[in-house]
Amino acid sequence: MPSSHSPSNTVLYLVVAAVVLIWSTGYTLMGYTVGQGFPPSWIPAARTILPAIAITIYVYGRGLSLPKISDKRWLWYGLMGFLGMTAPFYLQAKGQVHVESGLASILINGGMPLFTIILAHFFVKSEPLSWRKSFGFIVGFIGVVFLFLPENLSWDLIKNWGAQSLILMVALSYAFAAIVAKRAPETPASVGAAIMLITASLTAMVLALGTGIPQGDFPTGVIVALFALAIFYTGLSDILYLKTIELSGPSMIAKINYIVPVFSLIFGMIFLNEAFSWRSVAAMSIIIVGLLIARADETDNDG
Repeated sequence: MPSSHSPSNTVLYLVVAAVVLIWSTGYTLMGYTVGQGFPPSWIPAARTILPAIAITIYVYGRGLSLPKISDKRWLWYGLMGFLGMTAPFYLQAKGQVHVESGLASILINGGMPLFTIILAHFFVKSEPLSWRKSFGFIVGFIGVVFLFLPENLSWDLIKNWGAQSLILMVALSYAFAAIVAKRAPETPASVGAAIMLITASLTAMVLALGTGIPQGDFPTGVIVALFALAIFYTGLSDILYLKTIELSGPSMIAKINYIVPVFSLIFGMIFLNEAFSWRSVAAMSIIIVGLLIARADETDNDG
């Protein structure tokens, strides 16, 4: 029986810690950037151009190459780039102008797997809805609805319900990207990532240029935050994500998704002076319970 402190476990713990840190601070960096007035329409381009160049160089450096433009992989992975990067990066930035980073993390990390459960039933034959998944979805969705009610728990919608809806659309976009990924033709991970990032950067530039060049002087912190979002949150996190699956399987990613909102709430309070909200904690707890119920089928199968 291997020791719990074996080298492989140590590597896994370090990788998981890095993923949690990067994913959690990503919401904080986004909140800071839009809070300083940087245009949301330019954030997708800022987050994808450098990683697209870097991953393309990496692909050819490994002796691989990108497929011809007529190859169907451009359609599949290009769609994943739009659904998994361009669209959600813009919607998240637009929403976080009015939504706190911790709350955004709860909506995205909680909403994405809930939406995936429903979409998989219709688009992935091997993942039909079961009574557990259905019940788990209902419980989790109650937690999401809870976030749209005011502090006095009346049936009026909160003031920023429109911005929160944009954040929820981020979760839906990520869920669609996950479904496309399940159906996409196999290709080396680095090649697929390069196609995604190239497509995402091109569509992001169209979006950015369509709104004009950003005006005004932005503090150095904004440039640093954008650089960190591009290199770490968009680039390095994908590599660590794949490494986590390699070391421990997809179930570890699910556990990470439970942890990320907790640290996002903490980082938001520390660095952005966001207020602590018991409502957010309660909603997050309800969503996690729903996801645990929905994923009980997977746990049984793994066992």
